[in-house]
Amino acid sequence: MAKKVYSGVNTEEIEECDKGQVSGRPFLRQLFVVSGVWSIYFVLGLSYGAPNVFIPQIRRDANSTDAVTDDMASWLTSIHGYSALPWIPIIPILSRKFGRKVPFVILCFTTLFGFIVFYCSTTTLILLIGEIMEGMLVGSNMTLLIVVVTEYTTPRYRGIFMTVKSTIFFWGVWIANATGTFSHWKNIALIAFACSVYALISSSFLWPESPSWLAMNGRFEECATAHRWLKGQDEAAESELEGLINSQKEYLTRSKRKEVSSSKLKGLLETIRTKAFYKPLLLSMTVMLLYNFSGKYVCSMYSIVMIQKITNSESTAYMGMLIMEAVTIFSMQIGCILSKYLKRRTLLLSSSSLGIMFLFIISLYLYLVKLSFIAKNDIISLVLLTVFSMTISCGPMILACSVYGELTPLRYRSTSLPTLAIFSEILMATVLKISPYIFKTLEMHGAFLFYGLSASVFAFLLYYYLPESKDKTLQEIENYFKESKAEDVSQDLLEKCAKR
Repeated sequence: MAKKVYSGVNTEEIEECDKGQVSGRPFLRQLFVVSGVWSIYFVLGLSYGAPNVFIPQIRRDANSTDAVTDDMASWLTSIHGYSALPWIPIIPILSRKFGRKVPFVILCFTTLFGFIVFYCSTTTLILLIGEIMEGMLVGSNMTLLIVVVTEYTTPRYRGIFMTVKSTIFFWGVWIANATGTFSHWKNIALIAFACSVYALISSSFLWPESPSWLAMNGRFEECATAHRWLKGQDEAAESELEGLINSQKEYLTRSKRKEVSSSKLKGLLETIRTKAFYKPLLLSMTVMLLYNFSGKYVCSMYSIVMIQKITNSESTAYMGMLIMEAVTIFSMQIGCILSKYLKRRTLLLSSSSLGIMFLFIISLYLYLVKLSFIAKNDIISLVLLTVFSMTISCGPMILACSVYGELTPLRYRSTSLPTLAIFSEILMATVLKISPYIFKTLEMHGAFLFYGLSASVFAFLLYYYLPESKDKTLQEIENYFKESKAEDVSQDLLEKCAKR
């Protein structure tokens, strides 16, 4: 009997699943697909971490700070976010029309070319051009990579895959910092090249297409084949597959019933007014605001500058940077373990609260040092920064992507993810761009106070409005936001009556 193959999916292997011969394969197949995404996230971390070491190295080699001006340094650190903006509307169009594989392959090629320019650069202007060429890499973070992880994995593994993904990013940042500390900064490009080649080969020849995308396009038989290859045929997987197909059949049926004359603008306005669209969107934006204004991301990108300002020692700054980022990665691993046992909301809010507390403590300590009430101690400074990094690393750093990856409904992703991506990249790039001026204007104690107050506001909002999403299918999460206000009121009345 001839083997039927679809995008690397062998139906005879699916039949073996029924016989219990390959019960472990669904996890391994999901892990294999996600490993390609992790490779790209690692490269993204390398890209973001590189300016932290190549800027001081170029200045040191030239024996002049004018080799990289302060203005150029801020652009080299923040340009990634701005260069992603043109790609954010393009990637969803490619994903909607061609699936998830084709845009991912294009992403791998553009990443390779960008790091070739990075490696061959001889001036800061060429370096800036190389970073601009990584725009698709940065823009894919929320428009493609999260989609692949959430659509290719089961609810059982999705959370841990998403949290590890965030850890992989900061592994990339740390490896870039370590590479630039102990060798020439151009070696960062060689590591990025190897990772990009692996992601390119695995996605081009071995990935199936996304079951969700196939269902959205009415290709239900192919959807079932790909879904079973990825997630097996146990009761939970079949239930998820049935829910996915039924939901998309219902959506496609409703879409056909709509009047042909209805304008796209009218459809967009209807989408914006839908609770299942704007509630997850606003919550996701709030999570991003908490993550960026916690100050941890700024600390990672400007760690050498910040530690040197606090300790007045360049050697301490480099060593402190490596120690702090190593502790960050270790804490993120701990956070991944905790996310397996704790609820998303509990872990996010508790770790954020501790991080905010240490922001205020660091601000108070630095202010007292400035007033000469206490003597400056490099060890105390590094310990406080490290503990702060640990608290934020266990929560917002690993859960930010997980939360908005899970909250975003499948049918609104073509609209909400680009919106989130544009908001995220502008926010991140702007925070990085203005941070040196915050350090200069408010000084270090004022900067930490600013981040503490800002993060407190967003943590307070999430405490009241963020729902739990752990171990829930994407359809269950979408249904939660689709509940009408009348149903919410009715439920409240029933609970009050029950108490009486």
